[in-house]
Amino acid sequence: MTNLCDSTCEPCRIGAPLVTKAEQADLLTELKDWNVKNIDGVDQLIKVYKFKNFVDALAFTNLLGELAEEHGHHPGLLTEWGKVTVTWWTHKINGLHKNDFILAAKTEQVFSEGPGSLEPGIY
Repeated sequence: MTNLCDSTCEPCRIGAPLVTKAEQADLLTELKDWNVKNIDGVDQLIKVYKFKNFVDALAFTNLLGELAEEHGHHPGLLTEWGKVTVTWWTHKINGLHKNDFILAAKTEQVFSEGPGSLEPGIY
C-alpha cells in the first residue's frame, strides 16, 4: 500500500464511491489515534490534537487551513484553548472517501512538522 501521506487526492464528484468498512479499517492502520465516528448518519474521521495553549492551537489551525486550500478539501476545525478537533469527510458524497484518509495523514505531517512553537509528542 502506498503511504497515505505521499498519496495525492483525486477530484471527487457527487456519486463517487464511499470507502467500504473494510477499506476504512485498512486505511486507519496508517493513522494513529484517528477514529471514524458517525455524526447525523455521516461517517467522519476525527482526531483531537492537544496543545499547551491557545496560541499553539490557533497556529496549528492556520496551518491546516493552508493545507485545506492547497488540496481544495476542507475539514471541520474546532479550535479551543489547548486543543483542536479535526474532522475530515467529503460533503459531496456525504461520507468518507480515500481523500479524507490522505488528508488525515497530511494533518499528522503538519502536526509533526508544525511551527517552532509546536512541540509534538509532549502534550
